[in-house]
Amino acid sequence: MRRRLATGLAGSTLALVAVVATATSAGAVPADKPQVLSSWTQTTASSYSLWAAARANQSAWSAYAFDWSTDYCSSSPDNPFGFPFSMSCARHDFGYRNYKAAGTFSTNKSRLDSALYEDLKRVCAAYSGATKTTCDSTAWTYYQAVKALG
Repeated sequence: MRRRLATGLAGSTLALVAVVATATSAGAVPADKPQVLSSWTQTTASSYSLWAAARANQSAWSAYAFDWSTDYCSSSPDNPFGFPFSMSCARHDFGYRNYKAAGTFSTNKSRLDSALYEDLKRVCAAYSGATKTTCDSTAWTYYQAVKALG
């Protein structure tokens, strides 16, 4: 009887350890999360492209527990004067939300704001003449707003 009880308890303990280990492993965030986050929040076009591809396939990155939520350009128009700024704003939100969650926002804010500005300028590069000038001016205004107000 004692042997049966001891074997049963040992088996239960091992099963519990296995469940806890599995739950911990499933909930563990990959160690390279800071590097991935950094690679998706640089000022370059390639960084933007990497982020856009990941955003389009968020389930592939679920283990990283990134915050993909966005309000796009907040209280400013997402497409001012018809310029499609919404995705640039979404990437900016991604950077803000995830660096705040990581506790490293203050050391990254300036770069995130600069990345927004570079993204907006790339949008404006598709235009010419007075339209491009208007787009560039609007991009500058958005950049100054986030730089000052966050």
